[in-house]
Order: sequence, then structure tokens, then C-alpha cells
Amino acid sequence: MQSALGLKRISYVPQLSSATLGGRLTQSTFTLEQPRGQFSHPSISDSDAIWLVVAHSNATQKFTAPQKVEDTPVPADFPQEGYYLTLRASRALYPGGQPSNQLRVLRVGNDTHCSPRTRGCNRPLPGPGPYRVKFLVMSDRGPMAETEWSSETRLQQAEVLQAAPGPQTAGTVVIIAILSVLLAILLAALLTLLIFTWYDTCGSTPISGPGELVFVRKYDTHHVSRPSAMGGS
Repeated sequence: MQSALGLKRISYVPQLSSATLGGRLTQSTFTLEQPRGQFSHPSISDSDAIWLVVAHSNATQKFTAPQKVEDTPVPADFPQEGYYLTLRASRALYPGGQPSNQLRVLRVGNDTHCSPRTRGCNRPLPGPGPYRVKFLVMSDRGPMAETEWSSETRLQQAEVLQAAPGPQTAGTVVIIAILSVLLAILLAALLTLLIFTWYDTCGSTPISGPGELVFVRKYDTHHVSRPSAMGGS
């Protein structure tokens, strides 16, 4: 089947991973099943690049396949274009046949180190979405084939704790007032204890000032009389 642009249409819809693994959906990534055995058409060669197109759900209608690899949009173009290409592979990485015991998935948005201006960069997704994806096959001559668009994928969102709306009840006001009074009493008691401890320490420690004189009585050992001899000679 050919698309309106002359691309071969591959009747495959990308799917979220069905494996029960952690991080299947996060706040900036999602995990896809590998499209195993979907690119075996004779017109597709082993050297053709297979890209994953990531798009905002409302930007799929305006997606235009680039005619050259040099023209592929990068994550830095995402805010303006609404889509970009990432996770370049070849059909040798997506073989058909029975799946092995090895987990084979594609994690979209998993590279935190690449530059958003680098072609093929798999940067974390900028928001909750929704997103849609499809695979695009490109050769040196331009785009060759494409799959169907996936269904919408929404990422997890951080939960924000908010105070309950409406005025506070009378019971809540009373509890807050009691706690405030107890806190004030506790602080006053602590301050009193600190002051008492400071005064007690100052009062029991002798302090010598620079003006104090210390008198020491001098004894002259030369005037001490020798005791008289007992029982004369």
C-alpha cells in the first residue's frame, strides 16, 4: 500500500510495551515494543535507516517526511515543528521469528546526555503529552516506507498537594490556637532556663579583675629563735 507521498505503507501500529517492567511510563519517557519483522519488504535494504518519529498528537497531520537525512528534525525543533526523529536503527536490529527470552523494547526519551541539537538524540520528553509515534524508513534517495501512527500516549504527571478549598472550620481554628499557645509557652520556658543557667554559672565562678590586689604576708626566717638546748651541757 502506498501513502499519499508515494511511501510504502506498512500496516503496523507501534505499541506500548506489554511487559510488566518498571518505568514503562514515567514523567519523561515511555517504552515501546520493538517492531520485529516489520521491515522485510524487498524494497527495504539492510543499509536503510529506520527512524522513530515522535510527534505531539495534534501535529501528526502536518508531518512531512524529510527528503534527506541532513534535513531530519531534532529535539530542539520539537517546540516549533511538533515532531522530531530519533532512535535510528536498521532492520537487522528488528529481526522476525520467535522472540527470545531477552527483553526487546525501545525506551523513548531515555538519553539525558545528548544535545537536543544532535541528530537522532533521544532526549527526555518535555511534558505529559499526549504523543504519537511511527516508524519511518529512509534510504540515501529519501523516504521509503512508514508505519501507521500509534494511539495517544500520555506520560505520568507529578502530583501536587493542595490545601482543601473553602474556609476553615471552627474546630480547626481552635486546634491551631491551642498549638500556638503551647508553642509560645515552650519557647518562654526554654528562654527562662537559659537565662537561669547563665546567671548561675556567672555567680559561682570567681572572676579576678585587673584592679584587685593580692596581699601576701612575708615571713623572715632569719629572726626565728633557735630552740634552747635541753638539759645543758
